[in-house]
Amino acid sequence: MELKHTLQLTQKPTLIMTQRLQQALKLLQVPTLELQQILKQELLQNPLLEEVDDLEESQETSSSEDEQKDLEEPEPVDDEEQLDWAEYYQESYDSSPGRPDTSAEFPERVPMTVSTLQEHLLSQLRLSTDDPELVEIGEFLIGSIDERGFLTITVEEVTGILGKTVERVEEALKLVQTFDPPGIGARDLRECLLLQLERDEMHDSLAARIVRDHFDSLKERKFAEIAKKARVPITQVQAAGDIIAKLNPKPGHVISYEEPKYVIPDLVVEKVEDKYVVFLNDRHVPRLRINPSYRDMLRGEKSKKDKTREYIIGKLNSAKWLIQTIEQRRKTMVKVMKCIVESQMEFFERGIAFLKPLTLQQVANQIGMHESTVSRVTNNKYVQTPRGVFELKFFFSSKLQTDNGEEMSAKSAKEIIAQLIDEENKADPLSDQRIADMLKDRGLKIARRTVAKYREQLRLLPARYRKRH
Repeated sequence: MELKHTLQLTQKPTLIMTQRLQQALKLLQVPTLELQQILKQELLQNPLLEEVDDLEESQETSSSEDEQKDLEEPEPVDDEEQLDWAEYYQESYDSSPGRPDTSAEFPERVPMTVSTLQEHLLSQLRLSTDDPELVEIGEFLIGSIDERGFLTITVEEVTGILGKTVERVEEALKLVQTFDPPGIGARDLRECLLLQLERDEMHDSLAARIVRDHFDSLKERKFAEIAKKARVPITQVQAAGDIIAKLNPKPGHVISYEEPKYVIPDLVVEKVEDKYVVFLNDRHVPRLRINPSYRDMLRGEKSKKDKTREYIIGKLNSAKWLIQTIEQRRKTMVKVMKCIVESQMEFFERGIAFLKPLTLQQVANQIGMHESTVSRVTNNKYVQTPRGVFELKFFFSSKLQTDNGEEMSAKSAKEIIAQLIDEENKADPLSDQRIADMLKDRGLKIARRTVAKYREQLRLLPARYRKRH
């Protein structure tokens, strides 16, 4: 067979992700707070864009008809499209007809200066002793404490590094362990719990004895075995276990220097009479319009094509496209949320137990959009409803079959499992198999391993750990 080189021309359709298309997809995906920052950046970069407030908008509305008569239509550089200034000069981006009241004033959040765990401990060290050697050892020990609050180095290692005696290192460690939060500077979990019990003046209590002498049995919650060895009633062991359960296994997390993350809903669903109304919660999103002052620069000879005119035409097209994209984003988000409300009407009326199975593809088919578009709309977005604030992904879940042929959401099954465990007899808790049998009696087909998976996702303990005496 002879091999040779040949040239061949073929045609095939391909999707080219232009810069504008990529930006449009990004604007659709970002939450409201991030969109606010993006639009503020666009206001700085594009001189033809300006933000309009409510007062200006009301004044312009009354005089819009007279001003629109004076507008001219300059010709773009490529002569392919006429610029309709009458359309874009007075139009501004209005995010929603159901916009909430913007007259409400909110106090500005002032950034707080929060110290780290090490800084918090060092400040206590300097107030606790004026011994230079103890301060030196204490600073080294504090630098060796991890974010959980545990000491990550042994006394012997500290002795070898600093050249201090074991007695002085132990003295410095005991000093650090008296600092706030309780349990700080422990070398393991057992010592951490004992330090907290000692701080609560429970060093000689049954709880402290259990942690000291029966820690392995405590981790397995073998209360009967502990009661037999300690020669005390099992009810007292149970009460001591409750005390130990309230202690903090990671005391370092009490001093957190991470800024809290606030959830601000992107959409709002309110019940007005017998209907649910959906609108955007974008009162702080800049409302954009085309700056009218640049129209004078485009007047004159249409054939004139200098660099200034070309620059203004380019920025004008960019501003027009941005305003249209934001408006399209608003319509798409409201359309998707309205579809979710219609599909999950029983949830809004009766609660989580009546949440229906729903997929992104089902919503996409109902509103005539692609599944990826719905995914971008629901990504990292939150909605405020009469039943609380939920992530949009919350309304989508897999389905479970029932005996009568109907479908039930996996979230509804989890809610039923949590309710059964909450109402169970604590002296005889329900096993996963018994829960599966009870769900089967209710017509829900679910396996024991699925019950176990849902229980773990709900962070509920197995039956043997939930037993009370």
